[in-house]
Amino acid sequence: MTQLASISSTLLYVAFVLYLIATLFFGGSIKSKKHTNQTGKNRWATIAITITIIGFISQLGYFITRWIAAGHAPVSNLFEFITFFGMMLVAGFIIIYFIYRAHVLGVFALPIALLVIAYSSMFPRDISPLIPALQSDWLAIHVSTVAAGEAILAISFVAGLIYLLKDVDLTKKGKQTFWLEAVLFFIVIVAGFIVSTTAAQIAGYQSEFTYVNAEGQEQVEQFGLPALVVPHQGELMTEGNFASSIEMPAIVNAARLNTVIWSLISGTLIYLLIRLITRKSVSALLQPLVRRVNLNLMDEVGYRSVMIGFPVFTLGGLVFAMIWAQIAWTRFWGWDPKEVWALITWLFYAAFLHLRLSRGWEGNRSAWLAVIGFAIIMFNLVAVNLIIAGLHSYA
Repeated sequence: MTQLASISSTLLYVAFVLYLIATLFFGGSIKSKKHTNQTGKNRWATIAITITIIGFISQLGYFITRWIAAGHAPVSNLFEFITFFGMMLVAGFIIIYFIYRAHVLGVFALPIALLVIAYSSMFPRDISPLIPALQSDWLAIHVSTVAAGEAILAISFVAGLIYLLKDVDLTKKGKQTFWLEAVLFFIVIVAGFIVSTTAAQIAGYQSEFTYVNAEGQEQVEQFGLPALVVPHQGELMTEGNFASSIEMPAIVNAARLNTVIWSLISGTLIYLLIRLITRKSVSALLQPLVRRVNLNLMDEVGYRSVMIGFPVFTLGGLVFAMIWAQIAWTRFWGWDPKEVWALITWLFYAAFLHLRLSRGWEGNRSAWLAVIGFAIIMFNLVAVNLIIAGLHSYA
């Protein structure tokens, strides 16, 4: 099992490197002067998609070998779920690419996948036995369909972001300019999370607290970063480590909230450094990449992605989830934070399709809806998982 786990980790690392290389080649396809548009045959793009497919096969190999090593579908914790989400995002991109041959999608979709995979690596990667609530075939059915649905919906975000970068006039200060930059700022925040946690791991930092949870039980919590907030009735057990006096309520996971705070701090510093060095907004830095983009094509890609991703998410996030909830907890619905945000996500994309089909919200409006939808997905993935305690906290 140890050898298979090592092979699995190597395959994931290889996939990460290949996706990074493919991104550079997709960038080259955009800069190529042999074509005047972003579709059609292009040597750089051919190399890029070939490398992407090899990377996907490598990541699929990671998934299979980890499944064999664990003895169950590797989607039972945050590391496994997020890496599977990243794999499905790449799979969705590959399918969309062969339908539309839009090279520019690779320049944005693959970096998002890279951030997702890098984000997953910050969580514990150990293979451990499943707790009783997860010992069900519905684990693979529910979680995999949720991840697949969200990954396809993420493609609509990529298309929407490209659309807005081309459509929004950055020379004019306004709401759209502000919010577009805000979206990119929060993407940099994710990079800040990766930087801060990686730095702490390299430094070997770790502190330990005993605290009282929401049920009044005493537990132990480990912090991977200096504690800017502490657990409810928490007591520092490791001498010589910094710990603030800001105590969190029992419902809040202080260690994960602490990580979010550090991510905001480091991400903001990275963003300010980019602005200081380049003297440009991140939007302005990316805009040259989308100069030859066909807006109608990006609008169609975004819409089609939602049309495919929404029913898949409906099955995984609501139907299969309620069946499993009945089996595991003897009720279909319980207002757990994850359940609530799954419902919010579903309602939003239902409203997206209603506004698109009934009210004619196309183009710019549709692109903004795709961006907001992905923000809801990421809030559920990051904030709800990291901060709010609930029945899904075992993940």
